[in-house]
Amino acid sequence: MSATETSTSITALTPGTWTIDPAHTEVGFVARHLMVSKVRGQFTEVSGTVTVAEDLSASTAEVSIGVASVSTGSPDRDTHLRSADFFDVENHPAMTFTSTSFDGSALVGDLTIKGVTKPVTLDVEFGGVTTDPWGHTKAGFEASTTVNRKEWGLEWNVPLEGGGVLVGDKVTLSIDVQLLKQD
Repeated sequence: MSATETSTSITALTPGTWTIDPAHTEVGFVARHLMVSKVRGQFTEVSGTVTVAEDLSASTAEVSIGVASVSTGSPDRDTHLRSADFFDVENHPAMTFTSTSFDGSALVGDLTIKGVTKPVTLDVEFGGVTTDPWGHTKAGFEASTTVNRKEWGLEWNVPLEGGGVLVGDKVTLSIDVQLLKQD
């Protein structure tokens, strides 16, 4: 495949080890704020490995996200998210995901946040495989899911005078990942 060719068939994903390219990967989230708007943020520290098997359904993914890298555009909010009220980065510096199954469009696995592990299902869209101008084979995926933050012990909140709460329980996670094929 030349640097100008891209295959969008998941069968182009060759078996072997692929690592996350952190410079071209984004892990984002969206949560309700004041019940009327949304706050968006991302984690800028992400690493991991995908092992693609001959039988695609036997492939595995392991991802680690440094929660201290949370960024919402508000330094005060980011500091609060790093505190024991939310991620407690001093005691739990990373959230992790370890896959348990993959069918080509759904990636199921265990998400661990603050020492609590729960199963999640990510809806996956394969972006394709290509070769970059330097001869490296790259692959792209997008994945998303919605979780209830309270299931992982992220329970801090403030009731609002007019009803509702400051932070919504549902959080949408979105991942845009670029993988680099290892030799």
